[in-house]
Amino acid sequence: MIEAFGGKMDEIQENELPYPHRAGILFESTYIVQWTNEEDAGTYINWIRRLYSYMASYVSKSPREAYYNYKDLDLGTNNVNGYTSYEQASVWGLKYFKNNFKRFVQIKTMIDPMNFFRNEQSVPPLWSP
Repeated sequence: MIEAFGGKMDEIQENELPYPHRAGILFESTYIVQWTNEEDAGTYINWIRRLYSYMASYVSKSPREAYYNYKDLDLGTNNVNGYTSYEQASVWGLKYFKNNFKRFVQIKTMIDPMNFFRNEQSVPPLWSP
């Protein structure tokens, strides 16, 4: 799926809204694969990873970016039973939120220091609960 960008989106600064992918972005490509038979999961996941790898030369670099609502767990995940560091979460956080990630970590630290609201790739607080 490819969505065109530009126009009004170029006029909005990347730090004005949580979604930072703005000026200079021509389009967003989304890769989706589904299967109904669990035995086929490996085949489909391998296929989409090969497509993703093939498309790498056509997409943004330094860093390669992503859209948070379409999570890519291959980018990394929070530690299941423990603290996830800022550095570890930066691997996916900077791709999703660009420079807004630092601000989100500061807000998360103030609002949810015990990290109650979390998921596989949530923004962690700056210190361990």
